[in-house]
Amino acid sequence: MGCLPGSKKVNEDLNATIAAKILRLKELLAYQGDAVVGRTLVDKEAGTVTAFSFDSGQGLSEHTAPYDALVIVVDVEVEIEISGESFHLREGEMIIMRANKPHALKAITKFKMILIMIRAKYSGAHTHETNDR
Repeated sequence: MGCLPGSKKVNEDLNATIAAKILRLKELLAYQGDAVVGRTLVDKEAGTVTAFSFDSGQGLSEHTAPYDALVIVVDVEVEIEISGESFHLREGEMIIMRANKPHALKAITKFKMILIMIRAKYSGAHTHETNDR
């Protein structure tokens, strides 16, 4: 993912204003008529966290991404299609979109979401060591 010159610095400055503060998810972004608005909250090598607001009828056309993504619906409702299967999500619900699977979304009404993209690649089975005594 490329950045415009200086955009990384702008995101770092913006994120410094919200770090270590209690935030109301619904208030991170305002709705704008006939628009999709996004605000990057975290942008690291391992992944991104972005808040979005969509006006009614707005959406994202079908595409794929090389990373797993988690969509958390913050306000109202959305229709998400993943690999040809349709899902209707409402406020407080979430869905995982696996890497490289085609997906699209359409705002049924105005809606807001948090998108968490995990950039880390799978390296095989993951195990946890325990210190059972």
